[in-house]
Amino acid sequence: FVEKKDKYDYARTLRMGSFGLLIHGTTGHYFYGALDGALPGTAPVTVASKVLIDQVFWNPIFGCMFFSYLTATSGGGPTEIMAKIKADLQTAVMGSWAVWVPAHTVNFAFIPPAQRLLYINTIQIGYNIFLSFLGNKDVEEEEKTK
Repeated sequence: FVEKKDKYDYARTLRMGSFGLLIHGTTGHYFYGALDGALPGTAPVTVASKVLIDQVFWNPIFGCMFFSYLTATSGGGPTEIMAKIKADLQTAVMGSWAVWVPAHTVNFAFIPPAQRLLYINTIQIGYNIFLSFLGNKDVEEEEKTK
């Protein structure tokens, strides 16, 4: 799972950082703000509804944005973006379920709304390792292993 590289990939760091700054930070802020506004409170049915909406709707949209951005900023066009989404979106979504279903259950049930982004971003640091590996893996590598 850990990649062995001869030298540090500064462009990869720039792509991941700029995605967080330009795309994930802003869209996450507005999505979770709207979700809390539409479904206020911490009742179990509210928490379950928020987790379900996050994972069924937001998760695949986020994955498509992530793979599109990384592929485009790596020089790929629409064909490469679609190939990347086809190859890796399912893995990303399922990986997200393992991390974010329990994390958001805690988030929506116990973390005050003003602190939720800090909580999410703390977990996101670890989850970004998985996303970075998946997002920067060549599609051809996956096709050879199938």
